Amino acid sequence: QKTHLKSICLQYQLYLLLNSHFFCLLKNEMGLIIFFLCAYVPKTAAGHCKWAEVLKDLEQIKTSKDIDVSLYTANTDEGVKCQEPVMRCFFLETEVILQECLIKNCSKTQDVWNIWKNGNASLENNKLNSKTSAKCKECEEYEEKNFTEFIQSFVKVIQKECK
Repeated sequence: QKTHLKSICLQYQLYLLLNSHFFCLLKNEMGLIIFFLCAYVPKTAAGHCKWAEVLKDLEQIKTSKDIDVSLYTANTDEGVKCQEPVMRCFFLETEVILQECLIKNCSKTQDVWNIWKNGNASLENNKLNSKTSAKCKECEEYEEKNFTEFIQSFVKVIQKECK
């Protein structure tokens, strides 16, 4: 959301520049270059890691003492072909954490909700590979680990995605 706001501010400044000199700029080569750069800037600003907000929220909940669950924890070293099922597994298990927080009224419920909401929105908007390899494990095939280990693995997978 913060990056989106920066993009809007940048677009507005470029709009003011172009609006004041729009017709003059389009009459020469430099004006056309500036015009095309303005059209390109929002795309590059949006090129940040789509999981950045999820990563921030994971950092917020990783020290929570309220959450005490065992969760299926995907391997952080799965191949590229299995990256989407691994991410889906982590977000499915986040729903388990969310349910636990709602039952226990834990202090990090909003952060968990944000992780679940942002992650699922990113997965739906950017379907990486709807045809997963037959060699990819189902979420329930992974080992169950405690909350702390789950979060550590989740952070590693997201950091790998953001590189």
